[in-house]
Amino acid sequence: MGGLREVAAPFVVTGPSGVAVRTRLKGLTPEDEKVLRLVGAHLGSLASRDLKVRCADGLEHSAESWAARKRELTGVSSSRWAGSITKATHDQWALARRGQAAHIQGLEAGIRTIAHRLSLPVGQKGTRRVPGGYRSAHEWFHKTRRLRVLEDRLGRVRADRDAGRVRVVRGGRRLARTRHHLADAGLTEAQWRRRWEAGRWFFQADGESGKRFGNETIRVTPEGEVSIKLPAPLAHLANAAHGRYVLAVRVRFAHRGSEWADRVAANRAVAYRIHHDTGRGRWYVTASWQIPPVQAVPLEAALAHGVIGVDTNADHLAAWRLDTHGNPIGNPRRFFYDLTGSAPHRDAQVRHALTRLLHWARSCGVKAVAVEDLDFQAEKTREKHGRRRRFRQLISGMPTGRLRARLVSMADRTGMTIIAVDPAYTSKWGAQHWQKPLTGTTRKMSRHDAASIAIGRRAQGHPIRRRTTPPPHDQSDRAGHRTVQADRRALGREETRPRIPGPRTRCVPPDAERTRATRASNTVRGARSDQEWVQDSLLLTE
Repeated sequence: MGGLREVAAPFVVTGPSGVAVRTRLKGLTPEDEKVLRLVGAHLGSLASRDLKVRCADGLEHSAESWAARKRELTGVSSSRWAGSITKATHDQWALARRGQAAHIQGLEAGIRTIAHRLSLPVGQKGTRRVPGGYRSAHEWFHKTRRLRVLEDRLGRVRADRDAGRVRVVRGGRRLARTRHHLADAGLTEAQWRRRWEAGRWFFQADGESGKRFGNETIRVTPEGEVSIKLPAPLAHLANAAHGRYVLAVRVRFAHRGSEWADRVAANRAVAYRIHHDTGRGRWYVTASWQIPPVQAVPLEAALAHGVIGVDTNADHLAAWRLDTHGNPIGNPRRFFYDLTGSAPHRDAQVRHALTRLLHWARSCGVKAVAVEDLDFQAEKTREKHGRRRRFRQLISGMPTGRLRARLVSMADRTGMTIIAVDPAYTSKWGAQHWQKPLTGTTRKMSRHDAASIAIGRRAQGHPIRRRTTPPPHDQSDRAGHRTVQADRRALGREETRPRIPGPRTRCVPPDAERTRATRASNTVRGARSDQEWVQDSLLLTE
């Protein structure tokens, strides 16, 4: 086992801390859409201005500057709108800082890899864990230039981090760059402009417990009536008392609707967000709230009925059910999804695959699902995988974060427990120890199916290999049982079943006499078609 890294212990993943449900605003009148666009654009301009001030403050930000920004926004909106805008600004700035730290980590990993390969002679072979030298002097020269570029880029990013500067684009950097490639994106300039403006709107309000229906800014009653507190410059558009505008639609949340209704009836905090899908021309409202953390189930209790090991791949989930001893039961299952197309399509594909997985797990009577704790943050650099461009695209396209978040949320709803295991060597050892033994004429095993068994066994605390090293006493069983699938007292253990005479095993005692004879020949050649059986008298026993 020399040279292998230490494998972390499996652990139970904590449940979700919040809930978000969405529904469509159907039947909006032209006046409703006009008011929504005006409110979103006005608040979006205030959010852009506030984000600019926050980025200028950098690391010098304090509670006093936050209060000053909020007072400045209150005069042109309202106190609650100003609180929502400043809080969203801080969340966006913190997200940019985390992205900046991840960018630095990726640059450092690339620099280390290039520096190591440049220090080796040209053409030196590498190993599975350590890359070798570059293949030619031409490639070596270009990698020296690449190293200088990365070092210069790393210096600039580190300087921004030390100064507290972040690079943030409201509306999304990808959409901003799409403006220069409209033909490739299949958009016209007017379509891009509508999407860009809608992406920069701000239309979200935080909830507040104790207030009417849990939110004073965007209020949704249990009957589905939606009303909005208009900002001060748009108060003349109000159609209800106290500067509020009531939409002409009624909403209903199909998913977790009863839970939402209970919170609204009890005046508990519920946050709302209204956004516009320019591609479909639809308006949506999203309700979200926090839920108390659920007590984690002990690992032993979660594994009491077995486990389902799941291997995450670029186009499907490979799953296999294991009993309490680590033995695979039945046949492997595969849940496919398609990650091409738009983001909503990819998200729907992931949800559908996870729904089928959890329904199958519940039908099996299993309460635990084991998954790999994947993180490809340091594995996506082109310096690590060199010319393996398709492999880099493969691991970059795997929605590990989205799958993990979705699975945890959906499993909590269905009463399942998610167990995270170390992904080290699961595919390699699973294929080595399980792929060939389980392949038969009616079942074709894949490497991913074998990896799902390795993941499930690691969650249960069993070694991945099917058998341990035989005992030292002449390679016999005198020192103990060889297998680790089951205890020696378990009925389903892997060993030769003892030959116990009796009706259960249909074994004839060695001292029993033959009670039935035949007059047919003992050979096939001498057998007659008119053979008959003769039943002798039964033995007399006391």
